[in-house]
Amino acid sequence: MTALPMPTPTAAATSDLLDAHPELGCCQVQFRQFGGRREFSGPIRTLKCVDDTALLRDVLGGPGDGAVLVVDGEASPRCALIGDRHAAMAAANGWSGVVIYGMARDAAALAAVDLGVKALGTVPRRSGKTGRGYLDIPLTFGAVQFHPGGVLWSDDDGIVVAPAGWSAPS
Repeated sequence: MTALPMPTPTAAATSDLLDAHPELGCCQVQFRQFGGRREFSGPIRTLKCVDDTALLRDVLGGPGDGAVLVVDGEASPRCALIGDRHAAMAAANGWSGVVIYGMARDAAALAAVDLGVKALGTVPRRSGKTGRGYLDIPLTFGAVQFHPGGVLWSDDDGIVVAPAGWSAPS
């Protein structure tokens, strides 16, 4: 078995990846693109937080090392889990992208940030700041499991996920 190299993102990267490796996970959630980086990939970090961004801010304020933060906000429409300030901080700290199973805000400003940002939609309301949440736990939504240490690829076609330790068959 050989380790799967991180692909150079192209418009067809996720399609080509699934054609070659149909055993990979294909997220069935129809996310919208918000960030200035339309294609992104990297090792997965996870966070579960609902209507609260204190822990999200702490995580994105640390080194990203090219990782993608997958956030399970339980699809809550009540408030945004990412906006322009969190996105700018993430880009400055080397994160490749953020996938929010929840809402974003500051959509026009997000498009100018060199970061992949996917979310379900937008709402202008800001979140709470209590610090409730769980970091680096397995998450499941869109018929896919997101495990810390797995790999995520994202482009305009969708999201493909490989589990931690996955190697391409030789």
